[in-house]
Amino acid sequence: MFTPSRDQARQLFFDTWQKYHRKEPLSGMETIALEVILQHPEYHSILQNVERYLDKDFPPELGETNPFLHMSMHVAIREQLAIDQPVGILQRFKQLKTRLQGDEHEAMHHVMECLAEMLWHSQR
Repeated sequence: MFTPSRDQARQLFFDTWQKYHRKEPLSGMETIALEVILQHPEYHSILQNVERYLDKDFPPELGETNPFLHMSMHVAIREQLAIDQPVGILQRFKQLKTRLQGDEHEAMHHVMECLAEMLWHSQR
């Protein structure tokens, strides 16, 4: 199992964005990361400024959304769906997506809310 550090996970997004703009080939994980990045234009300016954002903290008590956590959760959910783990998540996701008139991104955000809540509970 690959367990990157915070900086390594962030660097994946920075490197992917740079490779995309240079029209360089992407690895499998970079392709997934790029799909997520392209769905979030509000983070593009962050990804163009490695020096400023590689080490930046995004404290929730200040009301800041951590763009790297957000995009990483998208990647994690995509990986779960790809292998249907936990078993049945893919079918439930498809049902949710249907209820949301086919809006995959919105369905991802619903799943993300559940995942974030589970993580929060597990840390308590």
